[in-house]
Amino acid sequence: MSTDIQIGASSWRRVEVGRVLKLETGTLATIVEIIDHKRALVDGPSSDPKLATARTTVSFANTLLTPLVIENLPRGARTGAVKKAWEKSEVDSKWKAGNWAKKQLQQERRQSLTDFDRFKVMRLKKQRRFEERKALAKIKAAA
Repeated sequence: MSTDIQIGASSWRRVEVGRVLKLETGTLATIVEIIDHKRALVDGPSSDPKLATARTTVSFANTLLTPLVIENLPRGARTGAVKKAWEKSEVDSKWKAGNWAKKQLQQERRQSLTDFDRFKVMRLKKQRRFEERKALAKIKAAA
């Protein structure tokens, strides 16, 4: 009786130097140094001012780990080195291409809608739903 055991690495995101974090303010930063099990020194030299973060300490309770990692970032790297590594890793473009940023942008757009804009969106949704149901009825009738 032979049983094959599959051992693989976990897909958990680890707290590590170079890991990109999303802070509760909506900005991005990368871990430069781990202070203790609850805090880290972060720096976020993003070219987009809405995503940039000044070098500061943050609590892990107020952050979310992203799948983005800046490879080979030395511990305690200064802001200039972090900025070069950030640009080399193309963190900004990878972030904007991801679903997280797209969803955040969509939420911001919806929050900025006026009452009349929300009415127009409702009418467009009703029109789309009507066309979908009409096409579905045509398919059912043909079957």
